[in-house]
Amino acid sequence: MLHRRSHPFVEIQKNSTIGERCKISSHSFICEGVTIEDEVMVAHGVMFTNGLYPRATNEDGSLQRDGDWQCMPTLIRHGASLGSNSTIVCGVTIGENALVGAGAVVTRDVPDFAIVAGVPARVIGDVRQAPPAGKHPNRLRETSESRSSSGEKQTCRA
Repeated sequence: MLHRRSHPFVEIQKNSTIGERCKISSHSFICEGVTIEDEVMVAHGVMFTNGLYPRATNEDGSLQRDGDWQCMPTLIRHGASLGSNSTIVCGVTIGENALVGAGAVVTRDVPDFAIVAGVPARVIGDVRQAPPAGKHPNRLRETSESRSSSGEKQTCRA
């Protein structure tokens, strides 16, 4: 049985493939030529491209149609996670269990288990060495507990 969770405002174009147990969040765009393997998370607002040199018109001024440009394939491997508002430029492979940070622009292949961030995206870590839950790599953002004025326990970012 296939389990795919897709939110409203997601566009999935023809000739794209989405595996089992994937989560595709709202405002994401998955274009032709994209293959997403099983158990991939696509966060809110993730964009894929499928042409290296996009143009609205041909040299003669006519609007481009299917077949007037080359679709470059993109592969997202098993278990990868794509952060909110990341852009995946066509022709890349994002490795198994890799993590793409929010807002990153991926222009090159991402190795298995790599954490990438930035514009353009660069390797900044390895998911197998990620901090434990509640521990943020920036100590100023570690999770702390506090009490509201009513005495209710709250979890917040310091």
